[in-house]
Amino acid sequence: MKTNCKISGIGVYLPSAVLPNEELESQFPDFKAAKIVKKIGIRQRHIAAPGETALDMGEQAAKNLFSTCPEAEEADFLLFCTQSPDYFLPTGACILQTRLGMSSAMGAFDYNLGCSGFVYGLATAKGLVAGGIASSVLLITAETYSKYLDPGDKGNRSIFGDGAAAVLISSCEEEHFGKFVLGTDGRGCQNLIVRNGGARNRTDGSPDDKLYMNGPEIFNFTIEVVPRLVSQVLADNDMTLDQIDHFVFHQANKYMLSYLGMKIGLPEDKFHIDMEDTGNTVSASIPILLEKLRKKGALHPGDRILMAGFGVGYSYGIGVVTW
Repeated sequence: MKTNCKISGIGVYLPSAVLPNEELESQFPDFKAAKIVKKIGIRQRHIAAPGETALDMGEQAAKNLFSTCPEAEEADFLLFCTQSPDYFLPTGACILQTRLGMSSAMGAFDYNLGCSGFVYGLATAKGLVAGGIASSVLLITAETYSKYLDPGDKGNRSIFGDGAAAVLISSCEEEHFGKFVLGTDGRGCQNLIVRNGGARNRTDGSPDDKLYMNGPEIFNFTIEVVPRLVSQVLADNDMTLDQIDHFVFHQANKYMLSYLGMKIGLPEDKFHIDMEDTGNTVSASIPILLEKLRKKGALHPGDRILMAGFGVGYSYGIGVVTW
């Protein structure tokens, strides 16, 4: 069995309903549409329908992948990353296996990570392939944070959008995945949290049923951790900054990413910020951006991509992948 791996295909799904800045401005007159675009780089975001879940969106993203990459249907492992599961149990990945008509001989599991979820998924897929456990992995990331947002929370409603992506990681002759750096600091768990709804605290109709985010603390954490991670992953892969062709970070918001790029010294033509029409889609933001770049013809065989995910948890992951 081949034990090296590469990204072989990406499928994306975005809900049909769209929440534009103008609608937010009509609800919150002091919240100007143009100001939202200028500061956080978001013009609109897609919102899941009332009966549409992360599981539904992940299924559609996978079907979109199958239409352009039929070999993805033969993957022998399925990873499903979401923080908005349909059920506490059973595992969503098991349901997806059946809905997608995939083999019952495949391994499948969910994992609960947000902004770092895609990078963690790539690292896990690499381990599964390198260990001879799987020959190809279907990695699905899907999120519906909108279902956790208070209608009166203009700040978070302007940032988060719903979306899903499905990525095929296949075994191959030549290794396309470099070394990953993963990290965790649970001391920051209270700064991005939905406190009610799990086994510890049931829902009670209070504000704790909704998503809470301490924006300044998330910003401080990101600015402190990510530059160090970039230096570490480059050193671990025996690379320098100028050897990277594309920097694809979790699309948190334009202000944060611009500050990060300036602090690290990233060249603007290689550092991609594109969330104007999607918003912050959490674990799906990196693969959605990769697919945008692919469609534009910006990605070429042999291009080196440094990907970084960071946020809720706190959890963070970074790695280098060759296209």
